[in-house]
Amino acid sequence: MEVSSPWAQLNHLQIGRYAEYLVKMNLTLLGFEVYTAEVDDRGIDFVMRYEGSPFLEVQAKSARDLNYVFIRKAVFPLSDTRYLALVLFPRSGDPDLFLIPARAWATPNALFVSRDYVGKKSDPEWGLNLSRKNTPLLEPFRLRTVAAALRTPH
Repeated sequence: MEVSSPWAQLNHLQIGRYAEYLVKMNLTLLGFEVYTAEVDDRGIDFVMRYEGSPFLEVQAKSARDLNYVFIRKAVFPLSDTRYLALVLFPRSGDPDLFLIPARAWATPNALFVSRDYVGKKSDPEWGLNLSRKNTPLLEPFRLRTVAAALRTPH
């Protein structure tokens, strides 16, 4: 008998909020200052920084299954100060947390895609093709790995 996912009881908004708070708490434990945006109308869920370094803008996304996740290009410029926090909720076990710099989409591949939908109703978007085949491409972006790099003086 298959065990139901502990995340199955949460609706779309609840799982998104849970993911955002989970990332913020993990970053706080790693020594980052985290500030929540009061209004999410610019694609920024929170800002973060480490000991006086520049502020970084973060958009949080979550997924329960390996599928497609996207963010509109209009609210997610490919800048050095913009990041996507991704939380993957497995059917069992703990969530996987990733912190992906926006610049990762500058060189699209099987995981990082750019869709412009020229002449279509959909807005242009940056996407993540999440699949078993593509998940190894996420490894360098594990939250703890990226956070350690951000804490290291350049």
